[in-house]
Amino acid sequence: MKAEIISQPYSGEYEERIYDLESPWNSQSWTWIKFVDKNEIETVGQFRGFPNSVKVSEKYNEIIVLTSDYVYRLNSKELSIIETESRPFYQGLEVSPDGIFIFHGYDDIKKMENSLSDMVEIQSPFKMTHIIFKNWNKNILEFECEEFMNWSRCENMELDTTSWIINIK
Repeated sequence: MKAEIISQPYSGEYEERIYDLESPWNSQSWTWIKFVDKNEIETVGQFRGFPNSVKVSEKYNEIIVLTSDYVYRLNSKELSIIETESRPFYQGLEVSPDGIFIFHGYDDIKKMENSLSDMVEIQSPFKMTHIIFKNWNKNILEFECEEFMNWSRCENMELDTTSWIINIK
C-alpha cells in the first residue's frame, strides 16, 4: 500500500471515502490522501483537518494520517478506521523500517506501542523543542532540535530505532 497527500481531486476522478468525525472543534480544512494498493487500485480518502503527514506500516498493515484536527489510524487492507485521536499535539510523523510509528510534538518524541493511547516517550540527553524529522539512515532517524530555554543550542540528533536511544550526532 502506498499513501500520499494530494490536492483536492475533481469529483468522480477517484473512488472516494470521507472520514469525518462529529465535533464542535472541527476546522473547515480537509486533507485528501491517495491510497494505491498492490493491484494499483487508487482510492482517495477525505480527512478532517489541515494536512500534516501520512505514513504506512507494511509490517502491521496500518496507516496513520495526521491532520491538524485528528490522528487517524487505519487498517491498510480495508481502509477502515481502527481508532482516532482528536486535537493532536503532534507536529510530525515517521514510520521506522520495522513498521513502528514515531510521532513528535513540540518538545518530545514518542513511539506508538499498541494504540494511539499507548505511546512511549523516548528519552533525550536534554529537554528538546522545535523538533524536525529529517531523514533515515538505515535504522537511524536523523532530526534537528533546539534545547528548551537555550535557543542558541541547535543540535543534529539521531534516534536509533533498534535500541530506541536518542544521541547527539
